[in-house]
Amino acid sequence: QLQASGGGLVQAGGSLSLSCAASGSTFSTAAIGWYRQAPGKERAWVASISPGGNPLYAGSVKGRFTISRDDVKNTVSLRMNDLKPEDTAVYYCNAQLPNGRAAWGQGTLVTVSS
Repeated sequence: QLQASGGGLVQAGGSLSLSCAASGSTFSTAAIGWYRQAPGKERAWVASISPGGNPLYAGSVKGRFTISRDDVKNTVSLRMNDLKPEDTAVYYCNAQLPNGRAAWGQGTLVTVSS
């Protein structure tokens, strides 16, 4: 089970940190991803981090967002800097296990005002 938190309202150029907390003993074996869905648009991949800690980013956030994981606390964080109005969306975390099973968090809203 995943729980996303940390969303809120921020001005353009500001920063926010999102957190995805997981329950269960298999967290360290899961690839964790952040996705976002803006109003009227499809859900899109933002960033992910492998079980070994290797990050990947969508081009639109590379250099501004940083994903990290803490396998002791079973959390993945997404630090978002230099936020833009186009980053406004509901952000979801996703866990992909080696056995093919996946889970989604409930989403947290990020609103960036211009």
